[in-house]
Amino acid sequence: MDQPVPTGSSHSFGNASVRFGTFEVDLRAGELRKGGVKIKLYGQPFNVLAILLARPGEVVTREELQQKLWAGDTFVDFEHGLNKAINKVREALGDDADNPRFIETLPRRGYRFIAPMESVSAGPAPPTTERPASGNEAIAGASSATASRRQVLLWSISSLALAAIVGLATWILKTSPPPARPVTRAVITLPSGQHLAGLERPALALSADGNKLAYVAATQGGAPQIFLRAMDSGEVRPVPGTQGATNPFFSPDGQWLGFVSGGKLKKISVNGGVAVTLADVNPIAGATWGGRHTIIFAPAGSVLRQVSDEGGVPQPVTQFEPGESTQQWPEILPGGRAVVFVSLFGYTIAVQPIGTGGRRKLSPQQVGVLPHYAPSGHLLYVASANLMAVPFNLDRLQVGGAAVPVVQGVLQSPTGAAQYSVSATGSLVYVPGGMQGILRRPVWVSRNGAEQPLVAPADVYNQPRLSPDGRQIAVDIIKNQSRQVWVYDLARDTLSQLTSEGTTNEYPVWTPDGKRIAFTSNKEGPLRIFWQPADGGGRPERLAASDNNPTVPFSWSPDGQFLAFIELLPPANPKILVLRMADSSVQPFLQPQAVEDAPQFSPDGRWLAYATNESGRREIYVKPYPGPGGKWQISNEGGTEPVWNRSGRELFYRSGDKMMAVDITTQPSFAAGKPVELFEGDYASTEVGLARPDYDVSPDGQRFLMLKPVEQEQAAPTQINVVLNWTEELKRLVPTGK
Repeated sequence: MDQPVPTGSSHSFGNASVRFGTFEVDLRAGELRKGGVKIKLYGQPFNVLAILLARPGEVVTREELQQKLWAGDTFVDFEHGLNKAINKVREALGDDADNPRFIETLPRRGYRFIAPMESVSAGPAPPTTERPASGNEAIAGASSATASRRQVLLWSISSLALAAIVGLATWILKTSPPPARPVTRAVITLPSGQHLAGLERPALALSADGNKLAYVAATQGGAPQIFLRAMDSGEVRPVPGTQGATNPFFSPDGQWLGFVSGGKLKKISVNGGVAVTLADVNPIAGATWGGRHTIIFAPAGSVLRQVSDEGGVPQPVTQFEPGESTQQWPEILPGGRAVVFVSLFGYTIAVQPIGTGGRRKLSPQQVGVLPHYAPSGHLLYVASANLMAVPFNLDRLQVGGAAVPVVQGVLQSPTGAAQYSVSATGSLVYVPGGMQGILRRPVWVSRNGAEQPLVAPADVYNQPRLSPDGRQIAVDIIKNQSRQVWVYDLARDTLSQLTSEGTTNEYPVWTPDGKRIAFTSNKEGPLRIFWQPADGGGRPERLAASDNNPTVPFSWSPDGQFLAFIELLPPANPKILVLRMADSSVQPFLQPQAVEDAPQFSPDGRWLAYATNESGRREIYVKPYPGPGGKWQISNEGGTEPVWNRSGRELFYRSGDKMMAVDITTQPSFAAGKPVELFEGDYASTEVGLARPDYDVSPDGQRFLMLKPVEQEQAAPTQINVVLNWTEELKRLVPTGK
């Protein structure tokens, strides 16, 4: 049963108060306050908190708590009473068992108070006013006082269970903070023949207690899968059932691994067993497992979504702001009340309370990817392959100062995935390196599949578009966390940067006369369509289009009077629109019932080819423009990336790695032939979420400009750097001001 702190005996606690974060515990009054406001916490929950405060940083076992506070109770009553008391303490502190800020649970052992704290001396006790006593009264008073002291003494002796609480103030005042743990560095070398894989997504994760490391690796000729390493023993073992996995992440207690494989979000026990499917997902950019049995993940081209760790239908956690198209790399913050993530508006880091909205951009300086919270009170993220740290207030959800690079050279891919992880105990693991591009080289491919490389150097090329005369190539290239449009001159073999305003300039489209290039840019914030002289002699000008959502240009009519583009509607379902240049009006091409994208004007301007998934998978259709008329299905086994032969008598599209061609007749009526495979090869294909062509066709229709992945000149990484107790060093490098 409860043994509450005796009322009227508050002087037994001395004159000390204890402060941690925004909380203060007045041991003399037996009160918990937050910002000066009293928080309801009495009886055994307060006693448990007091005992934990008496031994900061140390494990207080369940047996010790039972002996001190539940000595006379049965085991069942003790278990129930202690669990209930701990839950009440956490509720009062706003703490979370899975992501603790104050009280850490050590399964089957006990609890530990982990937050920094300080003792605060209370003021002197108020003076008492007494009248002079007569002789008899003085004797009686003395006798009464003696009896009272004897009772207090007897109570103290019989209440050894509360001795730690009675001496708490003196103990705190005399005890100095525990010494800083040593920072230790080491390098993990993967077993022979093994190398890290799946680096376009996060490929390694530390468990919250820092005892387990999960990483995605492959052996010669084998499929990637998750391997589990015990940090204390160095034992490494594969996790069966995780072949083809990406995005590994731990449950808060470290007993489960989440991952994505085969379009499914799954979990599997670290002790072995069968992988359990939780939800169907598109490719995702990050996932996080928080308290309350919730997983939040970032589907490609969508808002953040959450699902129970027992499975179910994913539900939205966030909303798109005007012009936003993608959110990535979520992490549930300690306490479980907010999630930090990246908005692809210039890779801005934002934080949002879960269930209440009210998103907050942390700072214009916080431009990066893969944010993580460090227990030292810092927000970490990666920018240009450097690990950055900035002080972060969990209560206010605000940064507090300038970001500082703390680790240089963290492996990072063009997708934004950076290879690092930090545990709740303050250890860091990361893969050394820098910006790793998916290097590609432009090549000509004939209709029978013969290749002829261009002189252009390998780079991170995307969306190549040939000029109308076939002499130049407009292409966007990813460099140093920025995406810009470049122009390659085929005759001179020179590459010149066209755009520079904004961090994202992509999807170039030549005007029919070859004098300008239209593209999507974030130079004014949201992704909007601009155009610019192709010779680099002028600045970008915005073309009138939707003001509500991201827009992407696709194709000009041959007279240059109409621009077919798409507008990305939440949750990133594109619809086709057409901009009339004469009056800047915008008209829908179709009434969207499904995803519609990749509109391509025919060379005579009378037809529009496009991709849609209205049948359940993406197929290519053709419809008269501006209408009226029905539509004709061109592909028959799935299709993306349509491009017309400039003769107008043939339409090309991609079906997986295959290049397909279909004969087209428009006179006296429209007719399409049977799809024919021209060649198959490992060439860059459409980006996730859009069916935009990642290739182009020469003016004579005989050669295809493809992007061929280049074997990485650097060897696949085989080492992981480890820094134990790294946050001790981080606190010195980037003081939090606490």
